[in-house]
Amino acid sequence: MTNDDRPALGHFPVARPMTTRWADNDMYGHLNNAVYYQLFDTAINAWIIEATGVDATTSAAQGVVVESGCRYFSSVQFPEPVTVAIAVARLGSSSVTYDLGLFAGTTDSDAAPPTIAARGRWVHVYVDTTTRRPVPIPDDIRALLATADISGRTTTSDETDTRDRDDR
Repeated sequence: MTNDDRPALGHFPVARPMTTRWADNDMYGHLNNAVYYQLFDTAINAWIIEATGVDATTSAAQGVVVESGCRYFSSVQFPEPVTVAIAVARLGSSSVTYDLGLFAGTTDSDAAPPTIAARGRWVHVYVDTTTRRPVPIPDDIRALLATADISGRTTTSDETDTRDRDDR
């Protein structure tokens, strides 16, 4: 595994602090793998809803997940705070691919920098809520997504976590 697989928080244009819950821990004492997906989903949708005011229950188009994946680097456990970081890796006409990082810790300036615990990939395809056929991403959402688009950017050293760590 290369350091490029473990970007630092600076790689991601959007960072959202999240809280873990007691029920997120599994019998092994750390967040269950499915919880990472819930945190990714919540962060993406909260960002879009808060920034655009879109109401997914009444909108003519909705982003549905058609692909997802996650690589785990280290465990996280309740009550540890986490930061979910969001970047747009690809912005198509009806789809968007997110590059996501789940970081252990917070972005508080007094705290140590958060370390990446997992990296996710998430693809939304926007569909008509009636026909369920792909449609163009709504303009207000597209404008927001463009603010986090890193598809043409070159990674810099402050965007890569260069510390040596064991995988688990």
